[in-house]
Order: sequence, then structure tokens, then C-alpha cells
Amino acid sequence: MPTRVKICGITRVEDALVAVVAGADALGFVFYASSPRAVVPEQARAIIAQLPPFVTTTALFVNPEPDLVREAVAVTGVDLLQFHGDEDPDFCERFGRPWIKALRMKPGMDLVSECERYASGRGILLDAYRPGVPGGTGETFDWELIPADIAPKITLAGGLDVENVANAIAAVRPYAVDVSGGVEASKGIKDPALVRNFVAAVRSADGGR
Repeated sequence: MPTRVKICGITRVEDALVAVVAGADALGFVFYASSPRAVVPEQARAIIAQLPPFVTTTALFVNPEPDLVREAVAVTGVDLLQFHGDEDPDFCERFGRPWIKALRMKPGMDLVSECERYASGRGILLDAYRPGVPGGTGETFDWELIPADIAPKITLAGGLDVENVANAIAAVRPYAVDVSGGVEASKGIKDPALVRNFVAAVRSADGGR
């Protein structure tokens, strides 16, 4: 099965279209005001309206007020919700959309137990841990901490870029990889060449398995 690719932190329609043409399977929109990649629902809706079919659109939240999630769903029609904060499974289930839970690889975390806790979601995304930062750190973590039986079910994030994504896929064999800062010219602005090269590196890694 080919490794799926999600390009996150989309803020402009031109970046979204570059990612789709490059072969990205999913795009991520950040609804977290503290992020330099944050968008509002109307902004995301305008971008999503320009997308072709069969591209999964994902809305990312960090400890949101329920009304923000409802507004984003209603305005944008996103396909998938992604929760990056301390949301419990009951909260994630509230909104009538498939969802995934991001887990930051904090020292001492029982990954197996956490995956079981969020088993009602569509999947788990694993990201690097930095105290007080919910994601987008640009840092990797020790991929050897991911048990082999869990790896095929997870989306791998955290510091991925053109240079290391092939090694990440070889080491982990995840269901998907998620990149944001690793393909940017500046925060929130994607570099078309980096986007294309990232997707190409993933496809090359799949071919070399």
C-alpha cells in the first residue's frame, strides 16, 4: 500500500493546488489562532472550493471551543477533524465527522494505551513533543519508540522534510506522513519545489521497499 501524504498548514489556494498536482492525498487547515499557519473558516472554504474531487480536507484544532469546530464544519464542509490538544474521545466524537487524534511523543507516554483509548477515531497521528507547543515544532522524535504492530495504522509527523522522509518511511512504515514546515518558504507559505520533491521522495521510498 502506498504511503499517503498530507500537506498541512495550507493558507493559500495556489499552495493547495501545487500540493494536489504533486500528488498529495490530503490537505490540512489549521484552526488555531496562535499558529502562524492559522486560517478562518471562510478562508479555508474559499480554498477548498477550488480543489478537485478525492482530496481529503482536514481541519486541525487545539483544545477548541465546540462552537469553533461546529462553525468550521458548517462553513467549510471539511472531511476529517484532527485534534491536537487534550481532547478526550467523547469530545472528538461530538461533531458528526470522522476524526483522528494527534499524540505528542512525551517521555513516558504509554503509546499502546493511548492508541486504545482513541480507537473510535479513524487513526492516530504521532508528533514530536515540546512542552507548551501543540505541534509544528519542526523537530523529529525517536521513531524506534513506535511498535511495529501500531506503525501501519499511524500518520507520522514531526520534523519531516525532503531529506529525511525516505528514512522515516523505511524505519516506521506508517500509513501516512504529514508535513508542514518542512515544505515551506516561510511560515504558512509553501515552497512549490519542496512540496513536489517531498511527494516524490515518498513515492521513491515506497518503490524501494
